[in-house]
Amino acid sequence: MRFVCNKDNLESAISIVQKAVKTNSTLPILDGIHIQAEGQSVKLTGYDLETGIEADVASDVSDNGAVVVNSRIFGEIIKNLPENTVEIKSDDRNFISIVSGSASYNIKGNNANEYPKIPIIENSSKVILSQAILKKMITKTIFAVSKDDTRQSLTGCCLESDGSTITMVAIDGFRMALRREYIGNDFPVMNFILPGKALNESAKIFDGKSEDEEVIIYSSANHLLFDIGNVRVVSRLLQGPFVAYNSIIQKNPQSVMTVNRKALLDAIERAALIILSDERRCPVQLSMPNSSTLLITADTDAGTLKEDIDVSIEGDTIDIDFNARYLIDALKNIDDENIRLEFNGSQGPCIIVPCDGNDFVYLVLPIRR
Repeated sequence: MRFVCNKDNLESAISIVQKAVKTNSTLPILDGIHIQAEGQSVKLTGYDLETGIEADVASDVSDNGAVVVNSRIFGEIIKNLPENTVEIKSDDRNFISIVSGSASYNIKGNNANEYPKIPIIENSSKVILSQAILKKMITKTIFAVSKDDTRQSLTGCCLESDGSTITMVAIDGFRMALRREYIGNDFPVMNFILPGKALNESAKIFDGKSEDEEVIIYSSANHLLFDIGNVRVVSRLLQGPFVAYNSIIQKNPQSVMTVNRKALLDAIERAALIILSDERRCPVQLSMPNSSTLLITADTDAGTLKEDIDVSIEGDTIDIDFNARYLIDALKNIDDENIRLEFNGSQGPCIIVPCDGNDFVYLVLPIRR
């Protein structure tokens, strides 16, 4: 293998595929990046047996071939090379030569044949979506993915479409984050559960600024591929069933509060300053002395806080405890100026929805006294 490429392009590709490199693996070769030189480009691959990322680098390839190189060492070497042009070649013993300007490295690689193959998605269906839309949906829900491996389906997000609206949902057993986007009347029907890690790393790669930049989504029975041209992310799908989330969204709330989102967020963040540990024992309390004031209270060993903000409520007044961090996570991922909070007594969840429309739903379960 032998090729010449631009250092900055190579460094960028390395940083992308490193997101799927598994360090301290029982398979040492997974600590490496697979380099495949062929034609006029070089393909870098990182794969942890669940998520695989491929990135193409435009190169002048003089000898086709492949090798595996330690991810950390390779990344540090490329980042610190003195010139913008780098030449890389490997021999039949898998030693890798890296030359740039006055710097010349010779490091040991591994046989590319020993690197596990990323699944090939055959006979797949195809969906095209804006990168910006998908990135937004992921970042606004990923925080609610469960970290409990005993319920595998909840360690990912459910991505589904009814043919016109695409929905992404994450649930960890204590809260739910849901985002909807209207796509159009001819959008394909789909329903997948994607691992949280794959979605999180994909969101870092997607362009979140221009809605003109697209991602092609290919799916099979067990895997899904995000393709944005020079970068591809392959992930296994989690097997369901997912929680029937529509059934846990209350339809006829006993109390409906309208409040300024930032005022509520700021007050809960101030209360959280004295909640140092053991969030279940030290919740933030929401109560209503009247129909136009929300009293926010925190009482811990570190001190107490009481603060009231203006609200408007329809129905019963409330007196209920919550994990402050869960409320903060939800409120930080909402852009609306004013929001609705819906309650069903002191034992029911808090449902946060927009004042108009149905673009999002955030649910937080209360802490029982």
